[in-house]
Amino acid sequence: MNRAILAAGGVTALALWSIAALSALPPADWPALPWRTSDMTVQQILLAYGLMPRGVLALLAGAALGLAGALMQAVLRNPLADPTTLGTASGAQLAIVAATIFAPDWLVAGNLPIALAGAGAATVLVMALGARRGFAPVTVTIAGMLVGLLASAVATALTLAQGHYLLSLVMWNGGSMAQVDWSGSRHMALALVPALLLAAGLARPLMVMSLGPEGAHGLGLRLAPLRFATLLLAVALSALVSAEIGLVGFVGLAAPAIARSLGARTLLQRLMLAPVAGALVLSLADGLLLAVSAAGGPSLPTGALTGLIGGPLLIWLLPRMKAQVPQRAEEGDRRSHRAARPGRLLAGLAAACLMLAVLTLFGGRGPEGWGFMPAELRETFLPLRAAAILAAASAGALLAGAGAILQRLTANPMAAPEVLGVTGGASLGYAITVMAFGGAGPMMLALGTSAGGALALAGLAGYAMRADLAPARLLLAGLAIGALASAVLGAIMASDDRSAWVILGWLAGSASQVSPPGAAALAGLALALLAALVAAARWLEILPLGGEVGRALGLPLAQVRLGLILLAGLATGAATMLVGPVSFVGLMAPHLARSMGLARAAPFCAGSWLLGAVLMLLAAFGARTASYPYDLPLGLFATLIGAPWLFIMLMKRTSA
Repeated sequence: MNRAILAAGGVTALALWSIAALSALPPADWPALPWRTSDMTVQQILLAYGLMPRGVLALLAGAALGLAGALMQAVLRNPLADPTTLGTASGAQLAIVAATIFAPDWLVAGNLPIALAGAGAATVLVMALGARRGFAPVTVTIAGMLVGLLASAVATALTLAQGHYLLSLVMWNGGSMAQVDWSGSRHMALALVPALLLAAGLARPLMVMSLGPEGAHGLGLRLAPLRFATLLLAVALSALVSAEIGLVGFVGLAAPAIARSLGARTLLQRLMLAPVAGALVLSLADGLLLAVSAAGGPSLPTGALTGLIGGPLLIWLLPRMKAQVPQRAEEGDRRSHRAARPGRLLAGLAAACLMLAVLTLFGGRGPEGWGFMPAELRETFLPLRAAAILAAASAGALLAGAGAILQRLTANPMAAPEVLGVTGGASLGYAITVMAFGGAGPMMLALGTSAGGALALAGLAGYAMRADLAPARLLLAGLAIGALASAVLGAIMASDDRSAWVILGWLAGSASQVSPPGAAALAGLALALLAALVAAARWLEILPLGGEVGRALGLPLAQVRLGLILLAGLATGAATMLVGPVSFVGLMAPHLARSMGLARAAPFCAGSWLLGAVLMLLAAFGARTASYPYDLPLGLFATLIGAPWLFIMLMKRTSA
């Protein structure tokens, strides 16, 4: 306890020093209490009601997130748990964004009730998924990050869906610490003090809980009420921070790790030191950004910098979980069947894809409602709609083909471009190309996007081979790379750089913006990928059997893996470059192909390719018609189609 008090004093002194360094006034010229704005200069007002409350709020919010992360890690026995990785913060974000757009009257009483409802709903969903597998750490973390991915995707889509750009929501989503009074600090302090007392009271029963279910029951401890109370406290703290300053990621993940590295051995010590560490992390991050802004650099929200912590920290922590994760919780379902006549099934899928393309080409929603396109408009609009449909189907085929490659390459049915960070890397590659090369042409953008996806996947593959990761940990490492890419994108989007508007339009994603030559080029790439998949069928048949079998059969594993990684990265980059980032199609299409009995490599890849085209045709049709005359982001409908299927897969129990 003394160590926590000393550390808290040191952090507070550091925060005061940073305020003095960043303010335009020396401490001798600071306004004296009581403050009266009529007697103060402009610099004194900015210091007293802007910089000072901002510094105090950074300390208090960081402490709240650190305590929330420590509580979540203790109750779930999961060193990767925090409000970001469990989707709690993203749930609060989605709730506030939805209320701001559709029911602003609900926010009259403040953001906290709405944020608490969203955070609670997301956490309940993650816990329901995790309970099916005994709250295994990796499973719970994967479920949480996927729930967070879904919530963030829907929140972004809602922000863009009304035909205008809500800049204030984007800034809030980035975790803006800007303050104009002391109300936020007062609310945070009033909540943090009782939360610390409650956490101290929960330390002993949580320590008993760490003995395991049998030991805890033997000592008369009821696990369900304890788990509920602890998570409720953690969710409330996270929701409070989200309501006050927006989405600030991964502070709750870093703070307990720092506390452990400082020598906090008992649970009570970790619960008391984690808030201090969280206050230090957020205060330093905010001070650094203020210093950069004062030096003439960009003005970024604090959450954009703290988000950079998450990816590297998750990857660093992953190998340290080996003794804590039951292997059965990490294995995929092995039950499968094989179609008796895969050729006929593939022919049926091709016919269904063609029929769906024709229906969406001529049918839809117009000024007079639902129906088919009038004959007098076909000459004008059919070429444009045909290009959009061809682009959507081709992008879906490319993403599904990349997903099929990754699932065969990793022998993991949950591998996909969006889950393994390939889509995030491709998005980051596009953004960096736009920022670095003003006015970059289509070829440069395509190369940058594809290179980003391939580099993300190559880095993940190299790390996985060095760390000897199990399949579920490989997925989590990919999600960490995706989180890192999202943090960098968030920083770019929250800046005042003009290039951010170009990236924003691309993130919105719409196949209707693709030109006929671009759609034809994308279709050619999709057909080339299909040919490459068929040619590599033997390799894809052998790779899931393991490295030893591959080497025994004379397969050049290093070259084959590198070639397939590059192929998946290029396919993802090409699809992403033209239609924007799309989630879950690369995961869902191979799952559907496998469930139809397409088990062998060649029919599996071809079936995934066709199903990806079908799914994207459905998504493009929904994006075009749901909010006519506006086009919704294409990724929104792909996410809404794929996310429920993914959650069903997570809830399935592992077979023996």
